[in-house]
Amino acid sequence: MSRRFEQIPIAFDQLVNTLFGGWADETISSAAWRKRNEGNGWRFLRCLIDCLFFWQPDHCKTAFESELYRKQLPEELRKKI
Repeated sequence: MSRRFEQIPIAFDQLVNTLFGGWADETISSAAWRKRNEGNGWRFLRCLIDCLFFWQPDHCKTAFESELYRKQLPEELRKKI
């Protein structure tokens, strides 16, 4: 049951990211890290998000790496290498 409630904010985050032109299965945090060198707006957003999630060191970088390694998916949906 708690897994469901954990997924709802992530889905909303991905929806907002998509509405602003991001990839459908990517969070705002991941996009902010990926685009951090594409202008001061993205750099500022990354810093802001990292400050908001102060208890998670390098939140945006970790979110991006999670997307790369598909850690957000249940184990059975991750591609085995």
